[in-house]
Amino acid sequence: MKSAYHHIATQPAEGAPLVFTFHGTGGDEHQLPGLVGQILPGAGIVSPRGDVSEGGAARFFRRTGEGVYDMDDLAARTQKMKGFIQAHKDANPGVPIHGLGYSNGANILAAVIFEAPEIFDRAVLMHPLIPWTPRPNPALRSVSVLVTAGRNDPICPLAMTQALAAWLEGQGARVDLAVHAGGHEIRQEELAAVQTFLR
Repeated sequence: MKSAYHHIATQPAEGAPLVFTFHGTGGDEHQLPGLVGQILPGAGIVSPRGDVSEGGAARFFRRTGEGVYDMDDLAARTQKMKGFIQAHKDANPGVPIHGLGYSNGANILAAVIFEAPEIFDRAVLMHPLIPWTPRPNPALRSVSVLVTAGRNDPICPLAMTQALAAWLEGQGARVDLAVHAGGHEIRQEELAAVQTFLR
């Protein structure tokens, strides 16, 4: 399962976490590791490339329209990603495990967390769009989550982001919500919140 995706991987320095990064639609495995390197020097990185093509743009699961997901495909690919992450975690016993996803990458990361929150110690969901209500999972109380959003994001409406944060809190997760004044782009103040959260 460690090779289930085309990916890049680096080992963490002593005492540093292993960070899984998940790119947005049209990105690839190189989109986020540089950001992690700036925020957490010494962190190990595992960064898979989405294995679904949407008009040539890499994604982590299929959709039939903006915000309309193929839920059967999402369920299957969530299980595949869970196995991939677990295999890399098992290869790094005792190392803190963090996740960071942007847009479509935040959505696959969230889907894995809903199913298996025990995999991660901390997770950052940047501009997620979760248009379904997940099944309750009391194990979510073990994870800390930062959710980031743009107040004027045309892809991920703020109300849906707030509903996701509230749902996670309702499951007992420790949740921080950071909102900037822009749209779907990643802003500097957002990166500062991510840095504070992961450190």
